Amino acid sequence: MFEFHADAAKYFEINVANAERYIIPFIEKVKPIKIGMRVLEVGCGEGGVLKPFLDKGCIGVGIEFDEVRLIKGREFLANEIAAGKLRFVSKDIYKADVEADFGGAFDVIILKDVIEHIHEQHKLMAVMRGMLSAGGVIFFGFPPWQMPWGGHQQILKNKWLSKIPYYHLLPMGIYKSILKMAKENVAEMEEIKQTGISIERFEKIAMAANYEIVNLQHFLINPIYEYKFNLKPKQQFKLITKLPWVRNFVTSCVYYLIRKK
Repeated sequence: MFEFHADAAKYFEINVANAERYIIPFIEKVKPIKIGMRVLEVGCGEGGVLKPFLDKGCIGVGIEFDEVRLIKGREFLANEIAAGKLRFVSKDIYKADVEADFGGAFDVIILKDVIEHIHEQHKLMAVMRGMLSAGGVIFFGFPPWQMPWGGHQQILKNKWLSKIPYYHLLPMGIYKSILKMAKENVAEMEEIKQTGISIERFEKIAMAANYEIVNLQHFLINPIYEYKFNLKPKQQFKLITKLPWVRNFVTSCVYYLIRKK
C-alpha cells in the first residue's frame, strides 16, 4: 500500500493542499467562493478537502459513512468544529435529510474521489438536486474506471499488485482469483469494480438528472499526483478528450462542475 493511504495526517494535508491549489480555483472559474457560503462534502473522510473552504469563511458540513475516519477528522479540525464553522455527520447520504441533518441547502457540494464508490449513482444525482440552493454547484473529481489504476490498486497491501496497471479490467472471476491468491480484501475490491464510472456514464446520468456542465477539465496527470508522487499535473491533450471511450484509458482524473438547469 502507498504509505500516504496509511498515514491519515499526511493524507489530510495532501487533500488540503490539492483543494487549495486546484479544486477551489476550478470552482471559482464559475462560482466565486465567498464568506458565509454553505459547503457540503459527500464522503468527506477526515475533512481535508473542506478545510480550505473553511479558511475562506465558508460554513462546512461533512457527511461520511465511515465513522472511523471522522474520529480523525474531529481531531484535525477541532478548532473549526469548536468555532461552529464545521460539523460532521456520520450517515449514508441516501438516508440524510437536508433540513434535519444539514440545517438547509448548500451553495457548493463536493464529491472528490467519491462517486466511483457509490451505488446507484443516478439516484445520487437526483438526491443532490434537493440539497442545492438556488445557483448552487456540485464539484466532482474522479478517475475514469478504465484508467491504469481505476480499480484503486494502490490501496492493496501487496506491493506488486498495487503498482500493476489495468488488470482491474479483467473479467470479474479472474480478477477475484488474483486478489484471493494475494490474500487481499476481495469484497472491497469487487465493490469498487462494480461502482467504477466512466466519463460517458457520468455525463449521461448528469444530463438525465437535468443538470448542465458549467466547467470541465480532463487530466493526463491528476493534480493530486503532485503531492502523492511528485509529478507535475498535466491537462489531457485536446484530441484525446474528444475520443469517447478511448479517453477513459489514458485520463487519470476528470474535474466537473455542474448545476441545475
